Amino acid sequence: MIYLKLFLGFLKVGCFSFGGAYAAIPLIRDVVLEYGWMTEDQLAYMIAVSESTPGPIMVNLATFTGASQAGLGGAALATFTVVLPAFLVILLAATVLRRVMDHPGVRAVLDGLAPCVTGIILATGVYMVAERLILPTGLDLRALALTAALAGILLFSRKVLRKKVSPISLIAISAGLGILVYGSVQRASF
Repeated sequence: MIYLKLFLGFLKVGCFSFGGAYAAIPLIRDVVLEYGWMTEDQLAYMIAVSESTPGPIMVNLATFTGASQAGLGGAALATFTVVLPAFLVILLAATVLRRVMDHPGVRAVLDGLAPCVTGIILATGVYMVAERLILPTGLDLRALALTAALAGILLFSRKVLRKKVSPISLIAISAGLGILVYGSVQRASF
């Protein structure tokens, strides 16, 4: 019975989650609370954990919920079910796009979308940097120094060394600099 509930609950999430993972959180909340799989506090904690672990929040939450309710089988089922609708849509879109890719109108649309996506990603990055640098108490000089140091590392590696810094290396450098600048990591109470 729990497998059926996991399947139906996360199929609902997978089918009706439009706009990305953050837009899916209210739907995930409704499903896990409806079935009694988590409390509000547990869900808030799991959202924080899901944001800080690799992978999409929706998949991480489904995997954790499935594991907590039915072990490894539940984790696999919930994860499979939450990604199934998107997989089928992408499969259908890829099949259709392959057939119409050479059409001039389709090429024009895709060529027009590329700068739009770049702009959206850039705007999100600028917004996140500004949000982190400007606190209610004023400018966070430590965050500004970290941002400048990371930008300097990226520019130095690309212009002087003529190499790209791998995302994994950049994350490791960011973590090390964060520990140096902000001190030891504070432990959250659970």
